[in-house]
Amino acid sequence: LASAAMPRVTLIEDDARIRESLERALRSRGHVVTSHGRGFAGLDSAVADPPDVVVLDLGLPDIDGRTLLRELRRVSNVPVIVATARDDDDEIVCTLLAGADDYITKPFSVEQLDARIVALLRRTRSVEGTPIIEVGGLRIDPRHHAAELDGSAIELTRKEFDLLAYLAARPGVVVTKNELLAEVWRQPWGGSEKTVDVHLSWLRRKLGETAAAPRYLRAVRGVGIKLVVPDR
Repeated sequence: LASAAMPRVTLIEDDARIRESLERALRSRGHVVTSHGRGFAGLDSAVADPPDVVVLDLGLPDIDGRTLLRELRRVSNVPVIVATARDDDDEIVCTLLAGADDYITKPFSVEQLDARIVALLRRTRSVEGTPIIEVGGLRIDPRHHAAELDGSAIELTRKEFDLLAYLAARPGVVVTKNELLAEVWRQPWGGSEKTVDVHLSWLRRKLGETAAAPRYLRAVRGVGIKLVVPDR
């Protein structure tokens, strides 16, 4: 029987040679691996029996991987690492915006994939002891991945939640977009600020505000963004 400490990985990869090689290698490193060669089967498995992390190829025979990712994100916050040959910058940005937590391009070593799985799970599990954050009418519960505004639940994607929680934990502090890319998106090498801008736009809409009429999220031109207690 698998130990509760052994990470459970769902691998969705259509290339049988790569899939079998990764499955053997990850198991040898202490992971419990379930693998699928088709997207819909992998999606059904990840929803019915959620793993600790999903490793997802984008080039699948029955459904585009990014479409699968969007479908998964509608019903689950399971961490997802996209592992694909698509290395175009716009493709990476769009995939992260669709809900991926990390992105690795082929060819890659199993050591690198294993390190990314371990790092992602460490970040995911680190919130378990984090206290509830309250700023004005916002109430954020990192442990249960839940947020409320004036007593009403807010439906947030994983990255929207992570972004809100990071800013709310630093009320009144101006945070640069580069810091957000490094700490929320784990892109210390300098990713696209468009990723942050799009998520801030979505987050503002869910908080009932706009960039022109802000309440909680205040942009500081040329510097960054801060979350404050609204004055109204």
